[in-house]
Amino acid sequence: MLEIVLYTRNECCLCREMEEIVAAALPGFDARFERVAIDGNPALEARHGTEVPVLYVNQRKAFKYRCTHRQLRKRLLREAKR
Repeated sequence: MLEIVLYTRNECCLCREMEEIVAAALPGFDARFERVAIDGNPALEARHGTEVPVLYVNQRKAFKYRCTHRQLRKRLLREAKR
């Protein structure tokens, strides 16, 4: 199973855009998706700061700020084969 975590901030246009791309790319994959808003969490804010959205796939940073549907599908296919 793929573990996908998207770190975001509230009221962030890029974050919403990446969340839509992730939602569109996930069908057909055995995956668990979690969206984590870093606002108000000092540890996460220190870790990610303004570098959101950031997407982790299987606990490894996969994309920061933007990715395309195609790029994400390619990464998910590669991770699913491991």
